[in-house]
Amino acid sequence: MKGIVFTEFLEMVEEEFGLETVDFIIYKSELKSKGIYTSIGTYDFNEMLSLISNLSEKVNVPVQDLIYAYGLYFFKVLHSHHPDIIKYYKTPIDLLESVENHIHVEVRKLYPGAELPTFKIERKDESNIEMIYYSDRGLYMFAKGLIEKTFEHYGTDFSLKYELMKEDGTEVRFLITESNGGK
Repeated sequence: MKGIVFTEFLEMVEEEFGLETVDFIIYKSELKSKGIYTSIGTYDFNEMLSLISNLSEKVNVPVQDLIYAYGLYFFKVLHSHHPDIIKYYKTPIDLLESVENHIHVEVRKLYPGAELPTFKIERKDESNIEMIYYSDRGLYMFAKGLIEKTFEHYGTDFSLKYELMKEDGTEVRFLITESNGGK
């Protein structure tokens, strides 16, 4: 997993829960990296699982809720680092449709070796799309947070439903409707 995911996660934890909590989860997680991350480095995904699990225990918030909160937080990171990509698209659905064929291509250029989820995307009509999330990591709540922030960024009302196609969250169907009919 790329280091930017770790560095930004620890930034979010510090902003939301304080530096003491960051120190606590790093210490309690007994990380091979010792919690020292660079944005371009690559680190074991199990370290992230350990950090999130220990944060959940410390702040008494369910793991999935923390992953979702991190997805909401990470949108601003993407927006601040890559505003031109987001400006390129006129609607949130256009942006979401581009995840596989444009955005993930650009991410892989910036972060070679990045292990990203795969999305199968199908536009049902002007204002409805289906996104099927595939990832061995099961971070679908992170994706949900990013999707919601995408619509918020564009100031567009929407509805979002999701269904676990595999119980472990490695395959999830998102059904998204833009409320104003894609206008």
